[in-house]
Amino acid sequence: MNFTKTKAPNNITTAFTLLTVVIAMVVLAYASVPLYNYFCKVTGFGGTPKVQSEGSLYITEENINVRLDSNVGTSLNWDFYPERRTHEIKIGENKVINYVIKNNSNEAITGTAVYNVSPTEAGKYFNKIECFCFQDTKLEPFEEKKMPVSFYVDPEITADKYISDLSEITLSYTFYENSGR
Repeated sequence: MNFTKTKAPNNITTAFTLLTVVIAMVVLAYASVPLYNYFCKVTGFGGTPKVQSEGSLYITEENINVRLDSNVGTSLNWDFYPERRTHEIKIGENKVINYVIKNNSNEAITGTAVYNVSPTEAGKYFNKIECFCFQDTKLEPFEEKKMPVSFYVDPEITADKYISDLSEITLSYTFYENSGR
Protein backbone atom coordinates (compact mmCIF):
# COMPACT_ATOMS: atom_id res chain seq x y z
CA MET A 1 0.00 0.00 0.00
CA ASN A 2 1.13 3.42 -0.88
CA PHE A 3 -0.07 6.24 1.32
CA THR A 4 0.52 9.79 0.18
CA LYS A 5 0.81 12.48 2.72
CA THR A 6 -1.41 15.52 2.31
CA LYS A 7 0.24 18.73 3.22
CA ALA A 8 -1.48 20.46 6.09
CA PRO A 9 -1.91 24.21 5.71
CA ASN A 10 0.57 26.15 7.74
CA ASN A 11 -0.42 28.62 10.45
CA ILE A 12 0.47 31.69 8.37
CA THR A 13 -1.86 30.67 5.53
CA THR A 14 -4.69 29.96 7.98
CA ALA A 15 -4.18 33.26 9.79
CA PHE A 16 -4.10 35.20 6.51
CA THR A 17 -7.31 33.51 5.30
CA LEU A 18 -9.12 34.25 8.56
CA LEU A 19 -7.91 37.87 8.54
CA THR A 20 -9.19 38.28 4.96
CA VAL A 21 -12.60 36.90 5.95
CA VAL A 22 -12.84 39.24 8.96
CA ILE A 23 -11.88 42.30 6.87
CA ALA A 24 -14.42 41.34 4.19
CA MET A 25 -17.15 41.01 6.85
CA VAL A 26 -16.35 44.44 8.33
CA VAL A 27 -16.36 46.09 4.89
CA LEU A 28 -19.69 44.47 4.01
CA ALA A 29 -21.19 45.51 7.36
CA TYR A 30 -20.31 49.17 6.76
CA ALA A 31 -21.31 49.11 3.09
CA SER A 32 -24.62 47.31 3.55
CA VAL A 33 -26.65 50.30 4.77
CA PRO A 34 -25.69 52.69 1.94
CA LEU A 35 -26.05 49.90 -0.63
CA TYR A 36 -29.49 48.95 0.73
CA ASN A 37 -30.61 52.61 0.75
CA TYR A 38 -29.45 53.02 -2.85
CA PHE A 39 -31.23 49.79 -3.85
CA CYS A 40 -34.46 51.00 -2.22
CA LYS A 41 -34.27 54.43 -3.90
CA VAL A 42 -33.71 52.91 -7.34
CA THR A 43 -36.32 50.15 -7.10
CA GLY A 44 -38.95 51.53 -4.71
CA PHE A 45 -38.46 48.41 -2.57
CA GLY A 46 -40.03 48.45 0.90
CA GLY A 47 -42.17 51.53 0.23
CA THR A 48 -39.18 53.74 -0.50
CA PRO A 49 -40.04 56.31 -3.16
CA LYS A 50 -37.83 56.48 -6.20
CA VAL A 51 -35.70 59.60 -6.49
CA GLN A 52 -35.90 61.35 -9.86
CA SER A 53 -34.06 64.37 -11.21
CA GLU A 54 -37.02 65.69 -13.20
CA GLY A 55 -40.78 65.56 -13.16
CA SER A 56 -43.28 63.45 -15.03
CA LEU A 57 -44.06 64.18 -18.66
CA TYR A 58 -47.36 62.28 -18.75
CA ILE A 59 -50.41 63.20 -16.68
CA THR A 60 -53.55 61.06 -16.59
CA GLU A 61 -57.11 62.14 -15.94
CA GLU A 62 -57.26 59.83 -12.92
CA ASN A 63 -56.92 61.29 -9.42
CA ILE A 64 -55.27 59.88 -6.34
CA ASN A 65 -55.14 61.22 -2.80
CA VAL A 66 -51.73 61.72 -1.22
CA ARG A 67 -52.00 61.83 2.56
CA LEU A 68 -49.10 63.40 4.46
CA ASP A 69 -48.03 62.03 7.81
CA SER A 70 -45.49 63.59 10.19
CA ASN A 71 -43.79 62.27 13.30
CA VAL A 72 -41.04 63.41 15.66
CA GLY A 73 -38.70 61.20 17.66
CA THR A 74 -39.22 61.35 21.43
CA SER A 75 -35.94 63.19 22.11
CA LEU A 76 -36.65 65.98 19.62
CA ASN A 77 -38.50 69.03 20.96
CA TRP A 78 -39.92 70.09 17.59
CA ASP A 79 -43.32 70.64 16.05
CA PHE A 80 -43.49 69.01 12.63
CA TYR A 81 -46.55 68.94 10.39
CA PRO A 82 -47.66 69.34 6.77
CA GLU A 83 -49.35 72.60 5.77
CA ARG A 84 -52.20 70.45 4.47
CA ARG A 85 -52.77 66.76 5.30
CA THR A 86 -54.35 65.53 2.07
CA HIS A 87 -53.82 66.51 -1.55
CA GLU A 88 -55.90 65.22 -4.43
CA ILE A 89 -53.64 65.14 -7.47
CA LYS A 90 -53.79 63.80 -10.99
CA ILE A 91 -51.63 60.73 -11.49
CA GLY A 92 -48.44 61.96 -13.19
CA GLU A 93 -48.90 65.54 -11.97
CA ASN A 94 -45.80 67.21 -10.51
CA LYS A 95 -46.70 68.46 -7.04
CA VAL A 96 -44.85 70.57 -4.49
CA ILE A 97 -46.04 70.48 -0.89
CA ASN A 98 -44.63 71.96 2.32
CA TYR A 99 -44.01 70.62 5.76
CA VAL A 100 -43.39 73.01 8.66
CA ILE A 101 -40.88 72.41 11.44
CA LYS A 102 -40.35 74.48 14.56
CA ASN A 103 -37.76 74.15 17.32
CA ASN A 104 -39.56 74.60 20.66
CA SER A 105 -36.40 74.62 22.75
CA ASN A 106 -33.99 77.38 23.73
CA GLU A 107 -31.01 75.63 22.11
CA ALA A 108 -30.00 74.84 18.54
CA ILE A 109 -30.91 71.28 17.52
CA THR A 110 -30.07 69.26 14.42
CA GLY A 111 -32.42 66.59 13.12
CA THR A 112 -32.70 64.26 10.16
CA ALA A 113 -35.88 63.02 8.51
CA VAL A 114 -36.50 59.55 7.16
CA TYR A 115 -39.53 58.61 5.08
CA ASN A 116 -41.59 55.82 3.67
CA VAL A 117 -44.64 55.33 1.48
CA SER A 118 -47.60 53.09 2.19
CA PRO A 119 -48.92 50.86 0.96
CA THR A 120 -45.44 49.54 0.26
CA GLU A 121 -46.47 48.35 -3.21
CA ALA A 122 -46.99 52.00 -4.19
CA GLY A 123 -43.41 52.98 -3.25
CA LYS A 124 -42.04 52.09 -6.67
CA TYR A 125 -44.53 54.49 -8.31
CA PHE A 126 -43.99 57.40 -5.91
CA ASN A 127 -41.20 59.53 -7.36
CA LYS A 128 -39.56 62.27 -5.30
CA ILE A 129 -37.81 65.00 -7.24
CA GLU A 130 -36.70 67.04 -4.24
CA CYS A 131 -37.00 66.53 -0.50
CA PHE A 132 -35.38 67.27 2.84
CA CYS A 133 -34.97 63.63 3.84
CA PHE A 134 -31.62 62.21 4.94
CA GLN A 135 -30.18 65.73 5.24
CA ASP A 136 -29.16 67.38 8.48
CA THR A 137 -31.60 70.14 9.36
CA LYS A 138 -30.43 72.57 12.01
CA LEU A 139 -32.92 74.83 13.76
CA GLU A 140 -31.87 77.64 16.06
CA PRO A 141 -33.87 78.21 19.27
CA PHE A 142 -37.57 78.74 18.42
CA GLU A 143 -36.78 78.88 14.68
CA GLU A 144 -39.46 77.77 12.21
CA LYS A 145 -38.90 76.62 8.61
CA LYS A 146 -40.93 75.44 5.65
CA MET A 147 -39.57 72.26 4.10
CA PRO A 148 -40.68 71.57 0.49
CA VAL A 149 -41.18 68.16 -1.11
CA SER A 150 -41.57 67.80 -4.88
CA PHE A 151 -43.03 64.53 -6.22
CA TYR A 152 -45.32 62.78 -8.67
CA VAL A 153 -47.08 59.42 -8.85
CA ASP A 154 -45.93 57.47 -11.93
CA PRO A 155 -48.79 56.81 -14.38
CA GLU A 156 -47.57 53.18 -14.60
CA ILE A 157 -49.40 52.64 -11.29
CA THR A 158 -52.65 52.35 -13.28
CA ALA A 159 -51.27 49.26 -15.09
CA ASP A 160 -50.32 47.42 -11.87
CA LYS A 161 -53.12 44.88 -11.41
CA TYR A 162 -52.49 44.66 -7.66
CA ILE A 163 -52.93 48.36 -6.88
CA SER A 164 -54.48 49.89 -10.00
CA ASP A 165 -57.61 50.76 -8.00
CA LEU A 166 -55.66 52.38 -5.16
CA SER A 167 -57.28 55.64 -4.07
CA GLU A 168 -54.76 56.89 -1.47
CA ILE A 169 -51.01 56.85 -0.87
CA THR A 170 -49.48 57.96 2.43
CA LEU A 171 -46.13 59.75 2.50
CA SER A 172 -44.78 59.59 6.04
CA TYR A 173 -41.77 61.44 7.49
CA THR A 174 -40.20 61.05 10.90
CA PHE A 175 -37.61 63.50 12.25
CA TYR A 176 -34.97 62.19 14.66
CA GLU A 177 -32.43 64.18 16.63
CA ASN A 178 -28.82 63.88 15.54
CA SER A 179 -27.00 63.28 18.78
CA GLY A 180 -23.48 64.62 19.11
CA ARG A 181 -23.82 67.24 16.36
